[in-house]
Amino acid sequence: MPADATAHVRIARPSRNLGAAERFWVAGLGLDVQYRHEADGTPGHHSLLMAGWPDAAWHLELVHDPAAPVEPRPTPEDLLVIYLGEPVPETLVERLEQHGGTRVPAHNPYWDTWGVTLQDPDGYLLVLSTRTWSSSAD
Repeated sequence: MPADATAHVRIARPSRNLGAAERFWVAGLGLDVQYRHEADGTPGHHSLLMAGWPDAAWHLELVHDPAAPVEPRPTPEDLLVIYLGEPVPETLVERLEQHGGTRVPAHNPYWDTWGVTLQDPDGYLLVLSTRTWSSSAD
């Protein structure tokens, strides 16, 4: 497969707690668990949680190595933006908060104008944008 628009994208991130991450991304946002692996104690083996929507061209891979955990180090500009193309349902924001998310002001005020920013249990930022996205220049 060529490296083009048809290529699937995996966004891999370390996680402190895969259970908390799963509550946020799966029970909160509504992603499906696509794969799960629990580390068996073998050095170098990681616990994994892959979550995404069926037929989406991307998924999250959340990783935890119990023998040598990597601390998540997100910055204010590490954003996962989901373009909804409509107002952000308050029920979705509430569900994300009930499942471990925290609504936060965006580092860039653009996102406060055009969406809602939530911090996941590992400190990564999810923006639910009211805008749409097109890769064509308008």
